[in-house]
Amino acid sequence: MKSTSASGGLVYSTETGRMCPSCRQPVASCSCRSAVSQASPDGVVRVSRETKGRAGKAVTVIKGVSLDALSLAALGKQLKTSCGSGGAVKDGIIEIQGDHCERVIATLKQQGFSVKRAGG
Repeated sequence: MKSTSASGGLVYSTETGRMCPSCRQPVASCSCRSAVSQASPDGVVRVSRETKGRAGKAVTVIKGVSLDALSLAALGKQLKTSCGSGGAVKDGIIEIQGDHCERVIATLKQQGFSVKRAGG
């Protein structure tokens, strides 16, 4: 028996890019994605450093920020500027190139977020 959620659907369009599997809208204008945030249930933003799958290069990863997509992109831009490095905002996670955990934690605490260092 085939379930309707696993039956597939449009996930990418050459015109608009990635598509939301739930509402079948482009991810940038998805309405269900903003309702279901990647925020952590305890409200704490977690900052960690990762190198796995990046050819040994360090990346600072910020998870659990409870903001909508536009505010998250603006925060990502602000963090990249304060660290003086590049990065990306993908699927509710902010990635900053390089090991900038302490600077990111200080910046987020100044903005009133509850922040914890995750990982080693």
